[in-house]
Amino acid sequence: MRDGNSPTSDQPAVDTATEPGTVQVLVSPDRTLIVLSGEVDADLGAELQDATAVAEQRGLPIEVDAHHVTFMDSSGVAFLARLSIRSQHRVRLLRVPPTVHFLLEVTRIGELLDVVPDEPAPQPESLS
Repeated sequence: MRDGNSPTSDQPAVDTATEPGTVQVLVSPDRTLIVLSGEVDADLGAELQDATAVAEQRGLPIEVDAHHVTFMDSSGVAFLARLSIRSQHRVRLLRVPPTVHFLLEVTRIGELLDVVPDEPAPQPESLS
């Protein structure tokens, strides 16, 4: 028996698995970079707290790269708010996907952060 969601022999199977979220903290002499990817939700609570503690302890400017975020709930929004409140510098949010932009606008957390606009892709040089 086949339901309406089962692929037929001429249809590829759709991967409905979600990408688990990750938090990476990269430190350099002049900044702390936090890279978020996948689903940023309550499952990442401990990792988000640890990233906040590391960034706060360093006391350097903080940048958050959100390019690979596929989903964000209130845990991610709270993380960004916490970073912005605890940082001595204004937090910069890089490469923000549309879903995160929406949350920043709705929650108004975007007012607490510097959202860096995506730089346009380099244009190929014209052949003359």
